[in-house]
Amino acid sequence: MAEPVIPYRTKTNSKKEQVAEMFDNISHRYDFLNHFLSLGIDKLWRKKAVSLLKADRPKILLDVATGTGDFAIEALKLNPEKIYGIDISKGMLAMGEEKIRKQKKEHLIELKYGDSENIPFEDAYFDAITVAFGVRNFENLEQGLSEMKRVLKPGGKAVILEFSKPKVFPIKQIYNLYFNKVLPAIGNKISKDSAAYTYLPESVAAFPEGVDFENILANLSFKVHKTIPQFFGIASIYVAENK
Repeated sequence: MAEPVIPYRTKTNSKKEQVAEMFDNISHRYDFLNHFLSLGIDKLWRKKAVSLLKADRPKILLDVATGTGDFAIEALKLNPEKIYGIDISKGMLAMGEEKIRKQKKEHLIELKYGDSENIPFEDAYFDAITVAFGVRNFENLEQGLSEMKRVLKPGGKAVILEFSKPKVFPIKQIYNLYFNKVLPAIGNKISKDSAAYTYLPESVAAFPEGVDFENILANLSFKVHKTIPQFFGIASIYVAENK
């Protein structure tokens, strides 16, 4: 069995604890780096992912691994009654809460500390669940997805946005150079965390993308509706239904 990809190789605590520490460390620069290093394309991906739920008109949503709340804020376009966001990084949640206060949306979006592998809500509570760039950080991927299924109503949709790996020339070569060399160098310098933007490409490389991820969802009794590659396969949006 392959060793789990972790941010801090010299530390012995769990992946979950290390991921929380890493995001706490970079939370003050996360939004800037996220948008700068993706050239703003990540915003378009979130818009597309949220639009896939428009026909479902979900009223109660959960954003897992919500970070600073960008996906939750984007989901306001669905006119829901309530959006909850959970994350294991208190630093990221603090930044998200500040953004939500500035937009005066506290009555619609509630962020709370919560573990994706032990979601603090009752069964069949949500009409829809979103996750952006979070599932590859789960310590136990299947457990996290099973918890999402547990709190999702029958017929409810899960929309998962995650990095993937482009396959065609020359995008693949450009991507590999940027993702493995340029991005870590810039990210590490600005964030002051030497591990965070080295962990990013390593965690993407280890993630079971595409058909492999679809198979994991299907094995957990999700019905996979579609997978939509974004920008030559740099990211993918997975749409799955709780059967």
